Amino acid sequence: MAKQSIRASIDIGTNTVLLLVADTSQGGLTTLYEEQQIPRLGKGVDLKKTLSMESMQRVIDALVHYKGILHSRFPEIESPVITATSAVRDASNRDEFIKLVKESTSWEVRLLSGAEEAEWTYAGALSAFQFRSDEHYMVIDIGGGSTELALGKGSVLKNRHSFDMGSVRFTERYLQGNPPSTEQTKLAEKAINEMYANFPGEITSSNLRAIGVAGTVTSIAYIKEKLQQYDASKINAVELSLDDIESVFVEFAQSSSEEMIEKYPVVMKGRADIFFAGIMILKGFMEVFGFKKLTVSVGGIRHGTLIKTL
Repeated sequence: MAKQSIRASIDIGTNTVLLLVADTSQGGLTTLYEEQQIPRLGKGVDLKKTLSMESMQRVIDALVHYKGILHSRFPEIESPVITATSAVRDASNRDEFIKLVKESTSWEVRLLSGAEEAEWTYAGALSAFQFRSDEHYMVIDIGGGSTELALGKGSVLKNRHSFDMGSVRFTERYLQGNPPSTEQTKLAEKAINEMYANFPGEITSSNLRAIGVAGTVTSIAYIKEKLQQYDASKINAVELSLDDIESVFVEFAQSSSEEMIEKYPVVMKGRADIFFAGIMILKGFMEVFGFKKLTVSVGGIRHGTLIKTL
């Protein structure tokens, strides 16, 4: 393994900050190390359009922690490729945040547009399994602030779109109850369907394979597989049916976030209070576009980042 082939990426999302270290020597990605922190950078951004000092500092703390890991375990990596997405895009003080990261870590942050986010997610999603060059795919990435849809044939991206709806954004906007009320759920469902109705272009699900990435789909897979510890190898390529998703929807609609943390602590800690919104966005996707099943991918933006910047 050539040391110069070992590279790292960090995805600064609305809810999470994700680190990936991978070997790129074989043309693909071999994961060497992954870690997740949940500082919720985008808390309150939907309403206030600014990143709070507290949330920015939580992200800085996560990045400094990651810098220590890279320095001690992967000293050959000069600097990771760092991307930021919806929460930073929407914030009026994004330049202040990017400057703060630079001052605290010496690292540069690349702010992705919604279109870039969808494109890089598509590449990352397909990197996690053996895809076919003649098969059509539709990748959904439900983030904290935005949801990306990306369509392609094999590795070739054909269409993409980013929606301003995500698990943090729609929880703050519609689903404040714990658990949310029936009225709140109906309002969120209406908004989700209206968002999807604005997708540009026609979609025929009969010749598309749906792929899902990020915390909502991986957590549902964890619950379906009845795992006790998070194991990416046991979650990757799991098939979720619409019935699986509706079953989790019903369970979470009737439960408080505290009850869900007690029941599923591994995947619900730091996510339970926004998870129902993610389920609703996923359920709406399946229903609006006519999918009966979806394949889980443990790939994502951080994987696509390394692929796109090789």
